[in-house]
Amino acid sequence: MRRRQALRDLLAGGAASGALAAFGAKPIAVSGQQPATGREALIEKVKMSMLAMQREAWEQGVAMQAILEWGDRDMVVRMARGAMLRIYEDGRLGMVSDNHGITDPAANGEGVLFAAKATGDPLFKNGAGRMLGYLLKTAPRTTDGTLHHIDHKPQVWVDSMYMAPPFLAAAGEPAEAVKQIEGFRRILWNKKARLFSHIWDDGKKAFERQAFWGVGNGWAAAGMTRVIRALPDSMASDRKRLVGYVREVLDGCLRHRRPDGLFHDVVDDPKSFVETNLSQMLSYTIFRGVKGAWLPKSYLKDAEIMRNAALGKVDELGYIRDVCGSPTFEKPGVATEGQAFFILMEAAARDFAA
Repeated sequence: MRRRQALRDLLAGGAASGALAAFGAKPIAVSGQQPATGREALIEKVKMSMLAMQREAWEQGVAMQAILEWGDRDMVVRMARGAMLRIYEDGRLGMVSDNHGITDPAANGEGVLFAAKATGDPLFKNGAGRMLGYLLKTAPRTTDGTLHHIDHKPQVWVDSMYMAPPFLAAAGEPAEAVKQIEGFRRILWNKKARLFSHIWDDGKKAFERQAFWGVGNGWAAAGMTRVIRALPDSMASDRKRLVGYVREVLDGCLRHRRPDGLFHDVVDDPKSFVETNLSQMLSYTIFRGVKGAWLPKSYLKDAEIMRNAALGKVDELGYIRDVCGSPTFEKPGVATEGQAFFILMEAAARDFAA
């Protein structure tokens, strides 16, 4: 069982076999001392390769968030329009195919909210409102109110910690955002390992996938980071608790960091392949946390090691190599989320240095 079971079902006939073979470009060496103009050119290349990729609902959302945090207002508005073109009747944004996503489409929410405020176009306000209404009133959930990840199985996935809570917080529902994080953590957190398991099946009352998937733990860290940044001052105690959660998962992951700055796909399983994206996700988290004065500067050394490891994975076309590869995420390859988190990492590093 891997990250996108619904896509696996769709691709079971082998339609995607060999799809990654075309990405044969070699990594390029990028100096950590690259001048700003060179770094901006690199980001542009990564961005263009990201935008050239076909995207499912969560991929459109994470790509839009990367563009938003990088600061390209016009592109965010364009991408928000793209998400609105494929809105379901129930309010789910960016639904390119019936991938059963419940929380995935909410990854588009903050970008659509931005477009509403930036343009005044009621189209975007309506879209964000419909997405919010779906999460609050319609979306299937456990008996304690924790959102399911997909609509055809009663499952809770760690991915949801990034997809839904940040939008809930940005859309004026910060208490619900925290409630969802608490629910996901209660179900998926392994206190001994200080890591999140991937998938819980609430119908079977058992883990569908108990493994400590690296990118899943990255989704959790980055999602909580965005919620922390969005919480109002009146929720200081919740903010403090979430900061503690972020530090726990950071520490749980970092004790498995390889000397090259990367992680195994399953972070505590050295037999699993070496993967790039978790390093980007944790670097993003650290730069945002230190800039926000809620993480200590002692984490910066790890952030730079992981960032440089990711920089070494950029090929001539601007693809980030050896992330969990689209479309099945079962082997190293390239993926929209890998592109997006490179940009998010660089935006956070830029803002930290400002």
